[in-house]
Amino acid sequence: MTLFVRRFSLAAVAMAPALLTAQRPVEAPTAPSALARPIPQDQWPAWVRRTPVIDPVLLRIMNEGMQQSKAADLAQVLTDSIGSRLTGSPGFMAAGDWLVKQYAGWGIAARKENWGTWSGFKRGALHVDLVAPRMRTLEATMLSWSPSTNGAVTGDVVVLPDFATPDAAHAWLMATRGKFVMINAPNITCRSNAQMAEFATPETMTSMRAQQDSLRVGFNTRNVAAAGLQDSLKLYGAAGVVTFGWSNYPGINKVFGSPRQRVPTFDLSCEDYGLVYRLATKNQGPRLRVDLQSEFLGEVPVGNVLAEIKGTGKKASEIVMLSAHMDSWEAGSGATDNATGTITMLEAMRILKRAGFAPKRTIIAGHWAGEEQGLNGSRSFVKDHPEAVAKLHALFNQDNGTGRIVGLSASGLVGADTVLRTYLSQLPSDFTQWMRYGGVGTPGTGGTDHVSFVCAGAPGFSFNALSWDYGSTTWHTNRDTFDKIIADDLKHNATLTAMMIYLASEDPTFMPRTQLATLPAGPSGTPGTWPTCVDGIRNTSGYRR
Repeated sequence: MTLFVRRFSLAAVAMAPALLTAQRPVEAPTAPSALARPIPQDQWPAWVRRTPVIDPVLLRIMNEGMQQSKAADLAQVLTDSIGSRLTGSPGFMAAGDWLVKQYAGWGIAARKENWGTWSGFKRGALHVDLVAPRMRTLEATMLSWSPSTNGAVTGDVVVLPDFATPDAAHAWLMATRGKFVMINAPNITCRSNAQMAEFATPETMTSMRAQQDSLRVGFNTRNVAAAGLQDSLKLYGAAGVVTFGWSNYPGINKVFGSPRQRVPTFDLSCEDYGLVYRLATKNQGPRLRVDLQSEFLGEVPVGNVLAEIKGTGKKASEIVMLSAHMDSWEAGSGATDNATGTITMLEAMRILKRAGFAPKRTIIAGHWAGEEQGLNGSRSFVKDHPEAVAKLHALFNQDNGTGRIVGLSASGLVGADTVLRTYLSQLPSDFTQWMRYGGVGTPGTGGTDHVSFVCAGAPGFSFNALSWDYGSTTWHTNRDTFDKIIADDLKHNATLTAMMIYLASEDPTFMPRTQLATLPAGPSGTPGTWPTCVDGIRNTSGYRR
């Protein structure tokens, strides 16, 4: 070790305590979520088991799932090595191949089943610099299906204005050639709501909220008025579009995209979007240099991955399904939406295979494609396989984050309520003491894949997980990455799913499908109705978002 290095190291050690103490510790919440705590034993519902499990298959499932789990390792490969899985992208294709290979290695038959085509898209590198009035590299994320800049492009920045007349709109569009257009409201502050609540005066809070609301309403109105903006900007030669999708926390943005984009489009962080917006609106001459690399691969075949453990005996034609979508958005690595659901079902199938029993009903895992564009994979399966839907005894879906499964209902099927209570009552209390079972419940109306089956009258059930602030922290955000996965909860969920699937596969009676006669009224007071099935969109030309 040289004298210089030694002195530097000693200085760093001496400075370390000061650096550590300068950071304010993060305080734990004073009131943990009630759902994150087990139901007190003296309040256990009837369906929480009070005696030890003696079923040898359940015991083997629990041992394999909790003591020999592969869930965390599988999740790491899917999110870190394969990464994001935009429908039609190389990552999506690689994920499907990987799933089939994993199943084959465990002796489980699996295949890809195409249901249509989608716009193939390969994202490359993105680099964005502010080059005037000063130099700064900006934090940017490409929107999915964004066209490329074909090399570095430098241009001025303008903000989408209000248009008083069509002539004014035409004149403004003509002036966008070679410029980057900002289309979203900025945040007045990028501080967290918690900081504002802790330190701001009531007057400051009221004033800033009013300013923010005014900006958002104004830009919402502008974007509605500017329908077809991407096509117009392409026609008039704009350099690109700059977006901002705040997700309520510093550093976290929601980032989407559409095959209908016509010019290079990227999202900026809260701070950088605000910086460029202020420079533009105050006429201080912001210029951006953008190098966005992407490639369109044409319409490529897309489909679901289906894995199957065949049933034996008289009930082999009946089906029990595990369900989760495998596609994702691209800003993060699709960890909690929905690698966790994918791995829950993949690991549950591994556990079931290792449990060494011959199921009476056929067990199928459906890893759906195109969920993020409208449940297209599961809807197409329901349309293409009416015989499977008719023979479906039960489907269990998971698609709401990494948290421990704490909720379930019968999706509005009256008779299924009793059956699900019976299943739960056979499980170890280590699992069911966390569950807030919702009884008959109501049918889902959209948002995740079990609804594709519920609308057809089939018994599709959704596992509900602890939030972990899913809606703001990871759902469709640039921070939906492997580190957000809670490995213990993922292991728990896969084991619970495997046990429920085992019980469903062996049930001597077929799941009742009697629907709740009267559904709760909606917010407007309109009587509730059973959801109507919608066909999946089979190619990009049918997509309108």
